[in-house]
Amino acid sequence: MAEAEPIVFVVDDDPSIRRAMRRLIGSVGLQVELFGSAKEFLLSKRPDGPSCLVLDIRLPGISGLDFQRELAAANIHIPIIFITAHGDIPMTVRAMKAGAVEFLTKPFRDQDLLDAIHAALEQDRAKRQQEEEMATLRQRWESLTPREREVLPLVVSGLLNKQIAAEIGTSETTVKVHRGQLMRKMGADSLAELVRLAERIGIPNTKP
Repeated sequence: MAEAEPIVFVVDDDPSIRRAMRRLIGSVGLQVELFGSAKEFLLSKRPDGPSCLVLDIRLPGISGLDFQRELAAANIHIPIIFITAHGDIPMTVRAMKAGAVEFLTKPFRDQDLLDAIHAALEQDRAKRQQEEEMATLRQRWESLTPREREVLPLVVSGLLNKQIAAEIGTSETTVKVHRGQLMRKMGADSLAELVRLAERIGIPNTKP
């Protein structure tokens, strides 16, 4: 499935700044959506694709820093680039500690903003890919039978089929069948790959 087009959201209460942002960001072929307040942004229906937020510090109703905190509390994780004409070191430190990609003080170089936007979009793209991979892994795990889920941690612990059979009270042949099935369902071509996949979803590999 083709990836959705990346989009840059701009939240700034100054119409002239928003127009300048549209021209600049659009000049490098990126989609742009403009908002005059944090509330407008929250009420909008945003496309599900790689994105970032260019956010002014001083906004009507709520500051950009407080909005950053509200987004995190609402489990909306989008890379943020702060822009401000009134920045100071404590403000910058607070924003970066909370996960901002960049903090630019007006007037800033156009290229600095574009570089920050590209870095933010790449960060969001990587996060989305990781989330998709984890969702696929969870689906594979859920496709296992209860017995296969019991066998999996024993397999990744390095136990032999006969040891696993003794552990769970079944035959070595049955364990061999379970082992083959769970390898296939988990999409693992080798024991090393199965161990890696199991670690990613939190399956322990400690011997009983």
